[in-house]
Amino acid sequence: RDRLRSRGLGDVYKRQSISKKFRARMIIGCILVIIALMAVSVVIFINQPSFGRTPRGERLERVMKSPNYRNGEFKNLHETLLMTSDRGRFSGIWEFIFKKIDGLRPEQAVKTTKTDLRKIDRNEEILVWFGHSSYLIQTGGKRILVDPVFCIASPVSFVNKPFKGTELYTPDDMPDIDYLVISHDHWDHLDYNTVKKLKDRIGAVICPLGVGEHFEYWGFDKERIVELDWNEDAHLAPGFMIHCLPARHFSGRGLTANQSLWASFLLEAPSQKIYIGGDGGYDTHYAEIGNRFPDIDLAILENGQYDKEWSLIHLMPQYMAQTARDLKAKKVLTVHHSKYALAKHRWDEPLKNAEKMKNKDFLNVLIPEIGEVVTLEK
Repeated sequence: RDRLRSRGLGDVYKRQSISKKFRARMIIGCILVIIALMAVSVVIFINQPSFGRTPRGERLERVMKSPNYRNGEFKNLHETLLMTSDRGRFSGIWEFIFKKIDGLRPEQAVKTTKTDLRKIDRNEEILVWFGHSSYLIQTGGKRILVDPVFCIASPVSFVNKPFKGTELYTPDDMPDIDYLVISHDHWDHLDYNTVKKLKDRIGAVICPLGVGEHFEYWGFDKERIVELDWNEDAHLAPGFMIHCLPARHFSGRGLTANQSLWASFLLEAPSQKIYIGGDGGYDTHYAEIGNRFPDIDLAILENGQYDKEWSLIHLMPQYMAQTARDLKAKKVLTVHHSKYALAKHRWDEPLKNAEKMKNKDFLNVLIPEIGEVVTLEK
């Protein structure tokens, strides 16, 4: 009897052991299925057309021959850390998303002006800023649209929401564009939906080396893409030349960074020399550009979305006046502000930076409202 009881208890223990192993295997199996589903979801998500495509074929061959492409990626002129603090990039992003920061977004709608751009005579010398880094230049009878973002400035609609009142311009408001200039492929400078909607009304795309892959992937004719490395230039039309110049930044829309170049540009038009600064931190290239291209009429410089934690890849306030002086620009317009909160400073701090440059540094700084027509003197 004791032997039978002992055998019965042994069977119970064995069944319990098998049951525990089964449950453990089920839990592990469920976890693996969840991980697999998440991986598949990520792959599907980042393979949406809006993410673009990294260079391949002849374009990749050209990229790999670039003096600015080394060890498998594009590099800045001087060594540049992405993060200049002890914290990692993702811990900073986590804090930015989940920590309440006073003054990050305006409490009231931003003051703006809606201009009927299609009614502006093509021969007028003007500029209209649309907030952040998007603006329209009209000079010499040509229309140049820079870094237009009118739909979404991130891979998902709930991130990088524009400030209230700043969504007044859409792709449909734009006139026909002769030249679309893209400084680099970050989401807040290259908006898939905007360029797709403008596709049939753009004469040519001007972009840094590698960025043309996105446009070709999105259906733009290769013949309409003017793709330049640093210190290359292109004749666009009689009296029009564009120079691709260095910037101190980085690039990437998905998981792979720095496979396309970032740049600033110098547009030489019949009556204007306009420096299109794009994004980038302070470095020696500004003085070099100022010496190479004397008499810059207007320098359009980054001002906003900076932070001491990434102080080398965005233009910090203490260098803004010096940058304008290095370029020897007659006038300055600051952009990269007043539409999105991508850093921890107050939303209106860039406007105060511009006022300081004007009133304390005695620079000729333009401070228009979003949508206001600014006359460019011939």
